[in-house]
Amino acid sequence: MAIAKAERLMNLALCLLGTRRPLSKRELRDSIEAYVEAFGPGSGGSGSEDSFNRMFERDKDDLRELGLVIETVENLDGEVGYLARRDSNRLPPITLDAEEAAALGLAAKVWQQARLAGAASGALQKLRAAGLPEDVDPYEAHGALEPRIPVHEAAFEPLMLACRDRRPVVFEYRKANAARPETRQVEPWALECWRGHWYLAGWDRDRGAERVFRLSRITGKVRSRAARFTAPVPDVVTVRETVAGWAGEIADRSARIRLRSGAGYPLRAKATSVRELGDGWDELEIPYGHGLDAWLVEFGPDVVVLEPAELRADVVDRLRAVAKG
Repeated sequence: MAIAKAERLMNLALCLLGTRRPLSKRELRDSIEAYVEAFGPGSGGSGSEDSFNRMFERDKDDLRELGLVIETVENLDGEVGYLARRDSNRLPPITLDAEEAAALGLAAKVWQQARLAGAASGALQKLRAAGLPEDVDPYEAHGALEPRIPVHEAAFEPLMLACRDRRPVVFEYRKANAARPETRQVEPWALECWRGHWYLAGWDRDRGAERVFRLSRITGKVRSRAARFTAPVPDVVTVRETVAGWAGEIADRSARIRLRSGAGYPLRAKATSVRELGDGWDELEIPYGHGLDAWLVEFGPDVVVLEPAELRADVVDRLRAVAKG
């Protein structure tokens, strides 16, 4: 909704809620600034009575669709008047039992960083006012569970705001197998946390395709652009599924590697078989999917790929790129 329209609807709602008697369309037209500027004296004759009537009817319908109860009555002069009685538009009291209050309290305490921390703290205070018992600690009610969503990347907040406002962004991004970052122009769709890392899904303008970016690989500042999206935003953005496929979670083959004894416990957890080779090395068979080469590189000299040959070549290429950087 445009800001001007939202402000006009808010002013109309306040007028209808604040009056003690029904107000006619003429009175509302002379009281609300947006109506005065468009249709009142001195407006340059740009607005007509019919135009005002159409706008007022649309505004009234929009407020009713948002839930405001607007009554239509006749006043003493025979004119039609409008008002929104407070008792008809008052929300019922919020009642929460201990379980519900504790669950909402936990949700409010999840965000501890970035711009959402203040909003979450304010929400928790409102929950207490609405029924969260003072003697109920959300952590104690759920076994001392203390939820956190870690946000360490500086890129998180500007990307979160760009996703919200539908603004394209530009940033420098270093791929796992690249020595230097590249400039990416992206229409951001959604942010999601997966296994302790934040990812951005969006439309890569330069490549003309959907892409997912790991925030920890964004270097420098994220710059937003005052422009429209060029690609439609999908109804469902599958960030986790995409990342899982890239990370080798969706595997259709097996790889055989040598792993130094006492190292690579995440790899050992995935292994379908482990065989001791002696001399401080083990041989593992692990599921092989797209992105496994990037993961193996993180273990450096503790991993040697035996087969397949293409996986070994990919890991060698990545290691060489890192060495050049």
